[in-house]
Amino acid sequence: MLQQIISHTPLYVWAILAFLVHRGVAASRERTMTLLAVAIIPLVMMGLALQEIDRRFGLAGVPLGAWAAGAAAGAMLAWHQAAGTVTGLDRAAGTVTQRGSWLPLVLMLAVFATRYVLAAASAMQPSLQHSATFAMTASLLLGLFNGLLAGRPLRCAQAFTLAAR
Repeated sequence: MLQQIISHTPLYVWAILAFLVHRGVAASRERTMTLLAVAIIPLVMMGLALQEIDRRFGLAGVPLGAWAAGAAAGAMLAWHQAAGTVTGLDRAAGTVTQRGSWLPLVLMLAVFATRYVLAAASAMQPSLQHSATFAMTASLLLGLFNGLLAGRPLRCAQAFTLAAR
């Protein structure tokens, strides 16, 4: 069954996975980036998660509430875990230097894997898309991962804000 799922996966999905691994490995090293560049991957992953929730369950009610609760919890946790990730700031150039971490790779792969499992489970058992428990669990997980991914960009934004004072 696993072989059949993998063989029916479109090639572009594997290209996305390769891109995410590439970006995750890059995030493992200290690097200097603009604030916008720091936020791009978390924003894209948020968009992909919300798109998946909308496609599978609709973007209202329980799924949206579960995603928002997960995102809020993840962001609060990430806020505390991301303390000290900003090692340098150049307001004139608009750049921030971040300490390397493997966590972005893990979180991007978690969003990817959740979306992959949702697609496979929905294809194998379409009735799952009508299960409130399934919708809530999937949405909560995606929200949690999105919130956790938001921690580093939020800390970078805070560093810029504090430097402006």
